[in-house]
Amino acid sequence: MVSVRTFLAVVVAKNWEVHQLDVNNSFFHGDLNEEVYMKLTPGFSSSTGTQVCCLRKSLYGLRQSPSNWFAKLTSVLRQYGLNQSHANHTLFTFHQGMNLLSVLVYVDDILVAAKPVSAPLPQNHHLGIDTGPAFHDPARYRRIVGRLLYLTLTRPDITYSVHILSQFMQNPGHAHYDAAIRVLRYLKSHPGQRLLLRADNDLQVYAYCDSDLASCRITRRTISGYFIILGSSLVSWKSKKQTTISRSSAEVEYRAMAYCCAEIKWLKCFLASLGVFHTQLVRLFCDNEAAIHIASNPVFHKLPNHIDCHFVRELLINGDITTALGAPQFIALLGKLGVRDPHTPP
Repeated sequence: MVSVRTFLAVVVAKNWEVHQLDVNNSFFHGDLNEEVYMKLTPGFSSSTGTQVCCLRKSLYGLRQSPSNWFAKLTSVLRQYGLNQSHANHTLFTFHQGMNLLSVLVYVDDILVAAKPVSAPLPQNHHLGIDTGPAFHDPARYRRIVGRLLYLTLTRPDITYSVHILSQFMQNPGHAHYDAAIRVLRYLKSHPGQRLLLRADNDLQVYAYCDSDLASCRITRRTISGYFIILGSSLVSWKSKKQTTISRSSAEVEYRAMAYCCAEIKWLKCFLASLGVFHTQLVRLFCDNEAAIHIASNPVFHKLPNHIDCHFVRELLINGDITTALGAPQFIALLGKLGVRDPHTPP
């Protein structure tokens, strides 16, 4: 979905004409190259009890149906002269003089009334594996969290909370279920929040990253987060648990910078496929002075030897990014992220 948000942000900024279409029964159009058999459908009987059907087309539910359909679509678009992007294989472009054609392909709990809350989770929550008794209906918890995961595609304000809740899908407790309901109460009290893609957009990339320190009560690992703004439109964000246990705040902040830099490199490549090229540096904001010194100073010898510092340093040397020291703490204001209710005056 980062590709879709970025694509729409560029469309709005450049005032392009945009159309959306849906292919009916798309999977049926794919070519089935394998020999696949299925049981007889209800209403048909087999005289021997061993008769089966040999499929001639891909069906919904078949494992290879999505890839077969996309392969068919790709071949057709290429026949019409469209080029497939290396940054995202679902983006196809066609250039003719000053004209550019871009094609981007993307393929029962109801809360009636609830007491509103101002934040999805309390700031100092203590959710862990041993948090109280087990919940009697784990499937219900999984359904709620699964739908919240889908909602994070357009609601960055609940990304961290849903990241925490998704750790307990296997064996949730009552405390975890109550926390999931709290997120629903937050959504109930903020139903109109959505991403705003602005037309007055210079398409310059800005990135912000931050980390806590060993906040996970289960693994004692750090949770990092970043978000990337294209001009004035939020297009990419992520809350991610680091894969290793870090020993200092500088280390966790530096790893967060590395995660964010990887996303920046991909985003610049994707924008280039849309004809948007950046000559200015990408400004990466981090609120840890030690991490900034590690990235910008190649002779910084106080860095623990087990941290791989070359990735971020290489981007700085190549002029892909530049670092700037932000405020002592980030203040998460949804309006600055471009998440707002369009029916509420600014």
